[in-house]
Parts: sequence; structure tokens; C-alpha cells
Amino acid sequence: MKENVRKPVKQEKEKAATEEQFRLIRASIDLANSERKKQVILITSPESGTGKSTVASHLAICYAKKGERTLLIDADLRKPTIHKYFPVSRYVGLTNIMAEQSSVMNGLQEVEMDGYSLSILTGGPSPLNPSELLSSKKMEQLVAQLKQFFDIIIVDTPPITIVSDALVLTDLADGVILTCRYHQTVKEKAQLAVEKLKLSKARLLGVIFNGTKNAKHYYY
Repeated sequence: MKENVRKPVKQEKEKAATEEQFRLIRASIDLANSERKKQVILITSPESGTGKSTVASHLAICYAKKGERTLLIDADLRKPTIHKYFPVSRYVGLTNIMAEQSSVMNGLQEVEMDGYSLSILTGGPSPLNPSELLSSKKMEQLVAQLKQFFDIIIVDTPPITIVSDALVLTDLADGVILTCRYHQTVKEKAQLAVEKLKLSKARLLGVIFNGTKNAKHYYY
């Protein structure tokens, strides 16, 4: 059965307004408490279907275009999708490295597009226990190792109100961005997501309001 593969992000005809919004998001991240470097950023959402993986992909591309050594990690191990946005394989990725079936260097995949280079670590085969794997000492050591080679690491994680996977990664991150969808995410769900982040003492950098027709409200 042929897998339903989305077109790579590089092939999408992005509107100039959207591109500018991601540059503004990047600038906002860089300027927020600039005395503290934000090297690892989690992208999560209150629920499924908000477009968080699309946001993570675009943000990673935006940093790569700036000349930053950028890594995009698919840590949504239950429903990995990053491999559908780029010409990369899903089947050698994060879980292979964690299971010591692959070295870190062999697990990383390089994508070169339009004069910039982006490194991607896909999810790999889905594990039986994603939360335990992501909260393990091995994961902590892996992130510490990757930080030595990259200026910025964008991590796509599962919805925060559905499973605990994103929460267990907050200790390894310098900040979290919450992705909501216009006319879909209800206020109570968003509030619950923010409350969970507060309880875990995560640093919420901001909220991306995805799917709006008015570009100026894309980020707040």
C-alpha cells in the first residue's frame, strides 16, 4: 500500500506574508530574554490537527536560511510526520539511535534546498513506550551531544493535553511554542495546555495561531 506522502515544504508556493511571519517569529524567539540562548525549542499543541508539524518545519527552514546550523527532530513518535514534508526516510531515526541500532551521524539526514542546508532526525520506527524513551537518560545525553553540533534544534512533539511525551521533554528545552488553530482550538483546551506547561515549569515563548486569513494575527 502506497503511503500518503505530502509534498516537500520546499515545493509549496508559500505566500510572502507567511514567510515574513516566520521571520518575525524567529526574531521574537531570538529577542526574548536575549541574554539566555534558546538552543532547543519544542513545538507542541493542545490537540491534533493544529498544523504543529508544518510550523516546526517552516521554523526550522527559516533558521537554516539565516545560516544557523539547524536540526529538526521528529519526537512525535506516536504519529511521526516530518518525513512526509522532506525527501528523507522515516525508518532510520530517533528510535534507532536510542536503541543503539544506528549511530547519531548515520541517523541524521541532510536536506539541501535553495542554497541552505537543514539536518533532520526523523522519528524512526514507532516504539511501544514513547514517553519512557523520551524521558530516559539516553535522550538527555543525545540532546546534550546534538547541542554541540547545532546552533538551533527544533523539536516537533505530540499534543500536550493528549499524552505526556511533550511534557517529559520540557526539561531538555530552552523554550516551548504552542500551536493553536483558528476556529478549531477552543479556549479551554489552550488554557489546559498552558497550565500543564506551567506545572512542568516549562518556558512558554509564545503561541502561534495557525490557519488565520489575516497574517498579522499569525503570531502573538
